[in-house]
Amino acid sequence: MRVLYTARGVRNLQLVDEAFVTAKYGIPGRGYADFATLRGDPSDGLPGVAGVGEKTAASLITRFGSLEAILAALDAGQNDGFPAGSRTKLAAARDYLRVAPAVVKVADSAPLPSADLTLPAKPRDPEALVRLADRYGLDSPLNRLLDVLTGR
Repeated sequence: MRVLYTARGVRNLQLVDEAFVTAKYGIPGRGYADFATLRGDPSDGLPGVAGVGEKTAASLITRFGSLEAILAALDAGQNDGFPAGSRTKLAAARDYLRVAPAVVKVADSAPLPSADLTLPAKPRDPEALVRLADRYGLDSPLNRLLDVLTGR
């Protein structure tokens, strides 16, 4: 899976793939959705499990492999593999953990073309871009994009 990450702006696009996720969080890339569900992700409206941060979430995903396996271990009364205090926190958040995956589900079978990360020097159709910005109230983002394209 590959995603163009735009959080640092259009000028600094970053290709995020499984290797990036593994390097940044220490988990398999395919486990990111479960990781985000556990730790929370405000940009996606995920509260996460209270008291479970990045390190604990990474440890749980590394140990169990998936949120489904974590819930199965909880249901089976298993204690091994849970960082200190996390089992109780996870049990208290069971209702959240059962519904959150539907919100976080990642489309992993969408075909993606190769991405050229080179920004164009100018918009292909400036008038259409302005009409789009006017229609949806996107003047500020459009101006930021044009600033990047013109190197201001």
